[in-house]
Parts: sequence; C-alpha cells; structure tokens
Amino acid sequence: MDALKYITPKFFTTIKDYSKGQFIKDLIAGVIVAIIALPLSIALAIASGVNPEQGLYTAVVAGFFISFLGGSRVQIGGPTAAFVVIIYGIIAQYGMAGLTVATLMAGLMLIIMGLLRFGDLIKFIPKTITLGFTLGIAVGIVAGQIKDFLGLEMKSVPAEFLEKMIAYGEHLSSISWATLAIGILALLIQIFWPRLSQKIPGSLVAIFVTTAIVAFGHLPVKTIGDLYTIKAGLPSFTVPDLSFSLIRQMISPAFTIAILAAIESLLSCVVSDGMIGGNHRSNAELVGQGVGNIMSALFGGIPATGAIARTAANVKNGGRTPVAGMVHAFTLLLILLFLMPYASLIPMTCLASILMIVGYNMSGWRTVGRMIKRAPKSDVAVLLVTFILTVFFDLVVAIEFGMVLAAFLFLKRMSDVAQIRQWVDKENLDDPVLSEDISGLDALEETLAICQKRGMTLLLSHVNPQPYRVLEKSGFIQTIGPDHICESTDQALEKAAALAQEA
Repeated sequence: MDALKYITPKFFTTIKDYSKGQFIKDLIAGVIVAIIALPLSIALAIASGVNPEQGLYTAVVAGFFISFLGGSRVQIGGPTAAFVVIIYGIIAQYGMAGLTVATLMAGLMLIIMGLLRFGDLIKFIPKTITLGFTLGIAVGIVAGQIKDFLGLEMKSVPAEFLEKMIAYGEHLSSISWATLAIGILALLIQIFWPRLSQKIPGSLVAIFVTTAIVAFGHLPVKTIGDLYTIKAGLPSFTVPDLSFSLIRQMISPAFTIAILAAIESLLSCVVSDGMIGGNHRSNAELVGQGVGNIMSALFGGIPATGAIARTAANVKNGGRTPVAGMVHAFTLLLILLFLMPYASLIPMTCLASILMIVGYNMSGWRTVGRMIKRAPKSDVAVLLVTFILTVFFDLVVAIEFGMVLAAFLFLKRMSDVAQIRQWVDKENLDDPVLSEDISGLDALEETLAICQKRGMTLLLSHVNPQPYRVLEKSGFIQTIGPDHICESTDQALEKAAALAQEA
C-alpha cells in the first residue's frame, strides 16, 4: 500500500478521522461554492461554444470525481476560463465529436502522467511561462465576449484573435445600446458588490438584477433562451464514435488540454496548500483529474481542471476535506434538475460581463507588471514571447517555444556565472554556483511568506553575485534585511543561535 501512496486519493486519508463538526463545515462550504460555480459554469460553457447545461454537466461529473479521487483536500474541479479559447477552437475545427474525443484522450494522458509521477516535474515549468500563457488566455477570453457585451449583430465569431477583432470592427455599427447598458450595470454590480457582502458572489447578484430588469422591462436584449435550447435533467451516458483518423487528429488538442489541466490543477493545489498548511499529492491529483475528464466527456461535458477561485472560496468558508467538493457537485446536480429552465431568462451581456471579470482576475496583470520591473531581461523576454504566441497562435506552440527559449537563456546564465575550479579547492567547496531566475525568486518569496506567517526568521547563506543582484533588484534584500544574508552556513547558524537567545 505504501508503494501506491503517491496516487492514493486524499479522500481516503481524510475520512479516517472525519467528524460531524467537519461535515457541517464541508456542507456549508460546498453549498456556497456551488452558488459561486453556477453562473460561471453556464457562462464558460456558452463562451466555449457549447450549450449552457454542458457547463453544469462538467461541474457535476468532473467536479465529483476530481474531489473523490484527487490528491488535494480542498480542490474544487469544473470548467475554467483557461479552457475557453482552446475548446472554442477545437469545436470550430472538429465539432463536438472532436472535443469529446480530445477530452477522453486528455484524461488518459493525465492518468498516465500521474502513474509515471510526472506531477513532480510539472512544478519545474518556469513562472514566466505560466504567467505569459495565463495573461494570453485572459486576453482571449475578454476578446471573445465583445459580441455579446455590445449586442453586435453577427452570425458567427471567428476563432482566431486577429480575424475576431477585424470582424468586430466590421459590425460595430450594429451595437445595441440597451444591451451595452445592461452589460455595464452587470460589471458595476460585480465590482462594487463585494464591498457589501463577501458571502454572496457578485456574479449571482448581477444575474438576478439584470434578468429582472430585462424581463419586466421587456428590453430588446438577447437572453440565453434566444440563442440556446436549455435541457434540464440528468446528463446521459454516451460513448463517442471513434476512428483512427479522428484520434490521430486529436492528439495535439488532447495534449494541450492535458498539459493545461495539469498545470492549472497543480497550481491550484499549491495555492490551497498555503491557505490550509497542507500537502497535496500531485500524482494522485493528476489521476483524479484524468478520471474526471474522462467521465465528463462520457456524460456530455467539456474539459475540466482545478478552479483556483472556487477552491479558495471553499477554504475560506470552512471546507477542509474532499467532501466539500462532492457536496458542491451534488448541489449543482439539484439545480440542474429543478432550476435549469429559468436560466433561459439570463441576458447574454450579463454572462459576457461575468467572463470579462473572470478574465481580468486571472490575467495577473499586477504580477506581470512587477515582474517586468524587477526580473532579468531574459525572463521578461520569455514571458512576452509566451504571451504573444498564446494570443496570436496556439497554446501548445507558446508552451513549447517558451520552454525552449527559457532553457537556452538558462544555459546562457549558467555560462555567464560558472567558474572552473579544481575539486581539491577546499576553500570553495561549500560555495556552490547558483543561477537564479524569476521562478527561484518567486519560491523564495513564498518561503518568506510562510516563515512570516509562522513567526520564523529566514536567513540565507552563500548568496552568489548573480542571484544577489536579482534579489536586490526585486527588493527582496531590503525586505528580508541585509543582515540576514550570511556568507557561510556557520555564520548563519551563529546568527540563528543569537536570534534564538534574544527571543
């Protein structure tokens, strides 16, 4: 059993000492997260080019299995904004059948990655690449909402960014001012509502308010029901028709889905670990993500992964075991069965505004701005190249090119700082050569935050000139204090002993 611990779901670990008190907390957290996930699941499905209920299918089916079989105590799975541009492109080129096959294949890839312990390697993808493609995806999401936000009269929206912008410009004269007004109102509600309440999501309030105004005011604003036929009830189990040619065509899209699902889910795990002081099982999480995506595809859903915002909401509301995620899925199932027809009244511009806020929040523009100011030029280059390739080309191309560029720049940094020494040079044996990039700096800042949270003092030793310049430029040296940088391990131990005596 110990040999399989790396893929053992957290559910079976946490259930051993489960209590009634924790169940109540998980129950409350699960219901609240379901309320948050409801409008997002519908909006993300429509933005991806599928029917509204398919977003809920994904949140219910994939969400349940990701919590049940995953490697995190608090992960909430479901459709996320990161997949919108990818799914839309796959459907435009291969149809829903292609997306289903790609999702199945991605699920299998994720399971294989988990069994082969690739979860331990995903963490080495540079921060610059993840920030670059996240910002690129955010731009793509916001760009994809312009038609519905403005109420433009367009039959279809091109999948490619440039063609999409050109098409918007050609149809700008068809703007609906009533639609724009409702969209702006929905944006304002989401921006200012959190000042009044943190429990009820602003997106849900925006939906209720704008739906009531459009319905009772008989405004000429298109709703979900005007464009889609919403199906209530349980999703049906369907095995897609498979062919060798279709499988071959879907290898690249499936790889894109699998890589993005792995990165986003494990990033969400790391964030939630910091919030609860836990340790996730990365390979078990990949297996859970794989099963979740396979089941989502078989029940008519779309690709899923760990949702950082919903996971954080779960933690903040008391969720501490996978039971909360399973409650979230069950709650959405009840909504799907009994309340789904009312979703046809929701204005499309309101959903567009919700996704614009999602794109804004996921863009990480503040982090990108700080990085551009303090990071080495080589890291900034990787970030910008990844961003541009994500927006104008393809996510797989962006990741692949970004990784190659990051590797070459790392080798250059190593050649710049490396020194040839004889192994008998005992004076310098404890002075290793380090090269540091923005990912290393980010890890140090996370370590410092943990130390500060736990009342610990962080000391560094053997900081060579190159990483010292990076730390100094970023302001880390000033934050930690120059006197906390030690020349040797012995000096650091003496400093630690002195600080302990003072305490």
